[in-house]
Amino acid sequence: MNAGNALSGRGGCLRATPTPPLGLPAQKGFTYLGFMIAVAITGAGLAAYAEFASHAAQREKEAELLFRGNQYREGISSFYRKEQRYPQSLEQLLEDKRYPMPMRHLRKLYPDPMTGSADWEVVEAPGGGVMGVRSRSQLAPIKTGNFLSKNADFARAKTYSDWKFVHSPPGLSPAVEKSAAK
Repeated sequence: MNAGNALSGRGGCLRATPTPPLGLPAQKGFTYLGFMIAVAITGAGLAAYAEFASHAAQREKEAELLFRGNQYREGISSFYRKEQRYPQSLEQLLEDKRYPMPMRHLRKLYPDPMTGSADWEVVEAPGGGVMGVRSRSQLAPIKTGNFLSKNADFARAKTYSDWKFVHSPPGLSPAVEKSAAK
């Protein structure tokens, strides 16, 4: 009798049934199926990690946007307190040489972290000049609450461009504030 064939009979008929060679399992493809499941699980895990990392990067950019926007607001506020008018450009915040000691209202012109460029959208004052800045990004913010009181309006923002870092001097009429906010 051949090692590769077994004889079986039923009702007097003999037929040969193949048996697997020694050392090979009878079912093929099980390891491949297990490998494919492992690849799928690993892929899903990596996709979840990538989304988490992307979310974390956006939160970091958001925090930087808040810092830089508030720096611009403070620089404009400092200029306004000194001059009783708004600067005509953001560059005027860097160094004011009209005094014996040059006055710096802003250390440097920061780029917008959301767009990666220094192309901020300028919020113009009603009487002329720059009263604030805002991002040009149309992405939806992740942060929707727990802002500082000066940024409390950001909670209702739909996009980062709705986060306006504006200096409003005390006593500015509500009509002027609303026109500057648009």
